[in-house]
Amino acid sequence: MQEHANEPVEITKVVKMLLLHDIVEIDAGDTFVYDAQASKEQEEKELAAAHRLFGMLPQDQGQELFDVWQEFELAQSPEAKFAKALDRLIPMLLNYHNDGQSWVENEVSKSQVMQVNQKIEKGSQVLWDKAKSLIEEAVENGWLKN
Repeated sequence: MQEHANEPVEITKVVKMLLLHDIVEIDAGDTFVYDAQASKEQEEKELAAAHRLFGMLPQDQGQELFDVWQEFELAQSPEAKFAKALDRLIPMLLNYHNDGQSWVENEVSKSQVMQVNQKIEKGSQVLWDKAKSLIEEAVENGWLKN
């Protein structure tokens, strides 16, 4: 999906960011993204997990991986913006293709989904346009509150 990035990206770095992000997230425990309070606490848990995990490696290797992970978290570089877009799109697609299961179970609204997933646009306008169409369909199907 590299061709859908807003800016040229080094795709191997994007994949590396996503993998490192997921490793840290697995260690810290995942949080339901539409739970605002839990999301705030998640940042601290993930930072602690990153320090712990990357701290187990030789100093230079651990620092390099921590820096890549932190670049993803800050979402400033083209690679980080695109990685964030992909990271947000995947759970949206999962929700869409399972008839909005977690959206329905948690009474998630369209505005919540729009707000949480807006960062897709920073990495890929094409993917954000697709995401918005999926959100509209989810509202029409009754999976998201309008």
